[in-house]
Amino acid sequence: MKIQLMSISLVMALLSGCGEPAPQNRAVYLLMDTSGTYTEELEKAQSIMNYLLATLDSGDSIAVARIDSGSFSEKDIIAKTTLDERPSTANQQKRMFKQQLDSYVNGVTKGSRHTDITGGLMQATEFLNETHAGERYVLIFSDLEEDLAKGHVRDFPIELTGIRVVALNVTKLRTDNVDPRDYVHRLQNWERRVVEGGGYWQVMNDLERLDRLIAER
Repeated sequence: MKIQLMSISLVMALLSGCGEPAPQNRAVYLLMDTSGTYTEELEKAQSIMNYLLATLDSGDSIAVARIDSGSFSEKDIIAKTTLDERPSTANQQKRMFKQQLDSYVNGVTKGSRHTDITGGLMQATEFLNETHAGERYVLIFSDLEEDLAKGHVRDFPIELTGIRVVALNVTKLRTDNVDPRDYVHRLQNWERRVVEGGGYWQVMNDLERLDRLIAER
């Protein structure tokens, strides 16, 4: 009898160890640089978002936020939603999301004074983790030149476990033409921070290859 009880306990332990299947939904957070002349690139960000809206399905989550002088704030989120299971409702959500983004981009008249990429990345991580999605992406639409306001502290590790960070449209600065190593070092620095935080890093400057951006279900 004791052996039988032990066998039953072992089977139950193995079954419970299997756990629930991993979530199949996706969550995407797009960070848009709004500093200096990079505001001239925002129409490309609209194209990226239109692609994403067409790609994501019911149960997926999406958000878009600006990178400004102090980006670790809910106020920088332009639009966010989790798509409803009902296709008709999900399509309405997509249309409203697009309207909010278009309204913001069309209303940008000048760039922010500083560029707090780290703060935006932290805000993105909070959103993504709260969705409990099986696949989580941060898309950074920026030249990746972080310019912090006086007194802002961002020189610390960022927790990015399981998150894929994709740098899009990383334009070259004037100083990069003088010394191209600056551009390379900028990319290497962000890759190091992402990988050390437990995330995955990718650079995609050819926006014609958006079909490779998010994995299809």
